[in-house]
Amino acid sequence: MKKEIEVSIYGAEQICASCVNLPSSKDTYEWLQAALSRKFPEQTFQIKYYDIFQANYTEDKNKFCQKIIEEDLFYPVVVIEGEIVGEGNPKLKKIYAEFEKYGYTSA
Repeated sequence: MKKEIEVSIYGAEQICASCVNLPSSKDTYEWLQAALSRKFPEQTFQIKYYDIFQANYTEDKNKFCQKIIEEDLFYPVVVIEGEIVGEGNPKLKKIYAEFEKYGYTSA
């Protein structure tokens, strides 16, 4: 049985200064959730959104929120199982490939 992976989307209501013409972090979260559900139907995974400026999560999540702010990472930042797989304008192809590494099969 494959491991149910966790996808974390870190972002903020305000659009990243370097990402002006891109969708908001929340819009990216919703879009990614729909895209992944279509690509990998009937395969479970966790996808969660974290607002980097309202960090009241677990210690690890709070530290990562702080890292995004301090290192000026482009958000949203997409993290799968602790590995950054996208920043600012995440690429579906890379995210799909990461899912396949964990045994997910595309429709």
